Amino acid sequence: MAVIVTVTPNAAIDKTLNVANFQLSQRHRCQRGESLPGGKGINVARALKRLGEPVVACGLAGGRTGELIVETLTHEGILNDFVRIADESRTTTVVVDPTIGTQTEIFEYGPEVEPAELAMLLEKLRYLAASAAMIVLAGSLPRRVDPDWYAHTVRDLRRRDVEVVVDSEGDPLRLAIASQPHLVAPNQHEAEEVVGHEFSSDADFAAALEEIADLGARNVLITHVGGLHALVREGSKTRRLRVEVEQVEAVSDVGSGDALLAGFLAGRLRKRSLEECLRQAVGCGTANARSVGAGRFDPRDATRYAAAARVTEYSGTPV
Repeated sequence: MAVIVTVTPNAAIDKTLNVANFQLSQRHRCQRGESLPGGKGINVARALKRLGEPVVACGLAGGRTGELIVETLTHEGILNDFVRIADESRTTTVVVDPTIGTQTEIFEYGPEVEPAELAMLLEKLRYLAASAAMIVLAGSLPRRVDPDWYAHTVRDLRRRDVEVVVDSEGDPLRLAIASQPHLVAPNQHEAEEVVGHEFSSDADFAAALEEIADLGARNVLITHVGGLHALVREGSKTRRLRVEVEQVEAVSDVGSGDALLAGFLAGRLRKRSLEECLRQAVGCGTANARSVGAGRFDPRDATRYAAAARVTEYSGTPV
């Protein structure tokens, strides 16, 4: 089976701290935090590994933090092939307050990347494309990287007959959409930025799916709390669906959108029906919210949540 390749240009070590009754300007003590390699592409790779799918994680990694990213992924059994860069990879910190269910995120900007390092990454992706079913470009871009890098990479990889998925935000996402990727998967806030208005109803989501598809994306998933909305082309037919999932008390939302995307891609790789793919997607996202650490959910929980998901065509027909 062909593999899924995930690309994380701005890889990080993500540290999660559980701090009860967290307050600004106060001193707190907590148990030892959880540290894992992170960044959207790495989170997707870990979730795919949980689901038993063939995956290779790649991207940019530098300094001692970069070494730790590569060493830890290898220890987790996730195949990886990162380009080593001169500058130090970033660290992110998430403070979760379990008493009220909030989380505070602090993200470093990340390393400065040289053009030669980016060229090495693109060359690596061209090589990996020969055995890849999909390549997922995910997350933010480091400093000194032009916002059109994803767009340029999508155009390059499309010529190599590989499906390219983009999950980013802001200008990198907007420019990438115009390069006609196979799939984009923004969350609600990211999609609102693309189309320029907020969503308050199913009609708003439906209109946004059409707008983003008209901008260039072949398929669109828009995720939000409680499910997702999807526009998916199957041959000459275009299907528009919404998915609702059981609401759970979240332990941590970190990486839930990435787990959702992984669940959808895993289903597509296995050539399951669209309905099964969407159910598995929201099942993985929900299961991830019930665990600490992006992509470390129990697949049995994902299956249970997926079974309870409600999938409806925009015509109102349950499927």
